[in-house]
Amino acid sequence: MIKKEAKAVARKRRHLRVREKISGTKDVPRLNVFRSNKGIYVQVIDDETQKTLVSSSTVELKIKNGGNMEAAKLVGEDIAKKCKAAKIKKVVFDRGGYLYHGRVEALAEAARENGLEF
Repeated sequence: MIKKEAKAVARKRRHLRVREKISGTKDVPRLNVFRSNKGIYVQVIDDETQKTLVSSSTVELKIKNGGNMEAAKLVGEDIAKKCKAAKIKKVVFDRGGYLYHGRVEALAEAARENGLEF
């Protein structure tokens, strides 16, 4: 019988593989995405000092149904506005081991449309 590993374990492995190549700096921080069934969470991180510069989530925005595309778009807009306020123009996108599809893509496109470069 073939043993199949859990999806979460495979995602973690993909994320670690991506993190070997992607790192955020003070000038170009890393935009990290985490999604769950109930919400989506975004952080802009400076990996050199290991500090979160800006963050946003469906919980923070008090979105009732946070597990859909509209919620992801709202979080993308919010993170772009917060980055503008913090004078962050460019970021490195870290999709967190998730496919660039669906909610992750909607969040990224909304952030780009609101002035964030990556």
